[in-house]
Amino acid sequence: MTIGVIIVTYRCRDLALAALHSIQTHAPDLLPTTVVVDNASLDGTVQAVRQAFPTVRIIEHRRNLGFAAAVNRGIQELAQAEVLCLLNPDAELLDDGIFAAAHYLQTHPEVGVLGGRILNPDGSIQPSARAFPSHYNALFNRHSLLTKLFPHNRWSRQYLMTDWDHHDTRPVDWVSGAFMLLHRRALQAVGPFDPAYFFSIEDVDFCRRVHQAGLQVHYYPGAAVRHRIGGSSRRAVYRAMAGHHRGMWRYYRKHLRGNPFLDILTASGIALRLALHATSYTFRAAPARLLRRQPR
Repeated sequence: MTIGVIIVTYRCRDLALAALHSIQTHAPDLLPTTVVVDNASLDGTVQAVRQAFPTVRIIEHRRNLGFAAAVNRGIQELAQAEVLCLLNPDAELLDDGIFAAAHYLQTHPEVGVLGGRILNPDGSIQPSARAFPSHYNALFNRHSLLTKLFPHNRWSRQYLMTDWDHHDTRPVDWVSGAFMLLHRRALQAVGPFDPAYFFSIEDVDFCRRVHQAGLQVHYYPGAAVRHRIGGSSRRAVYRAMAGHHRGMWRYYRKHLRGNPFLDILTASGIALRLALHATSYTFRAAPARLLRRQPR
């Protein structure tokens, strides 16, 4: 069984080196089948990776094609791999469980996608296995005010699956692309990732298509990573926000659209959410920008 690892980078040199170092530490045999797909970082990422990890394959894009398109290029490069692992550059392997996870996929033909255990930097569980989005998630998603004010309400718990300690293997709706393993059978069943998703939501869409093809998505706690949310997008915050919300609308149009009134309400809600997030970030980031501009 051949395992391939795909890491998509954009202006995150130090994070990418840390991710690769974690592979070198816990799964060194996978470095020759690891592909770094760089979306025109222009920050020395490619040169640093080439120097520190000469056996890692590197694909350089002249412009930022987005996450899904870059993943697809990595899949093409690793055409002989039976199991593929998507690893964010802001994530680091914490053990060698990737081999056990791949074996699980290989020996469970009903499963197409597997998600590992993802931890926050403080060691707490990151809700990376969730229910499929629906309209009420606009009020009870991870970043919503109601979830922050009432984190134990049943709707947020249901969507984020926080009632479960994440210590057992089980079927779920979807798992995060920050640390996702997929078997070749899933790609044969549904094709590659949808490249129209520039950043975010492509993992939800892929898992939904896997379900529709008759395969299952499982959460598997035997492989763990530490993930710094937003670490790989901090150099392009507004573009990441826009990409995320465009992805929300695309997902809705592909899988949930039907009622004209709800279509208008959903589109307006997504646009309003983007405006609020961008405004909030602008005000929160303003003091730091002012400090950087002050003469020393």
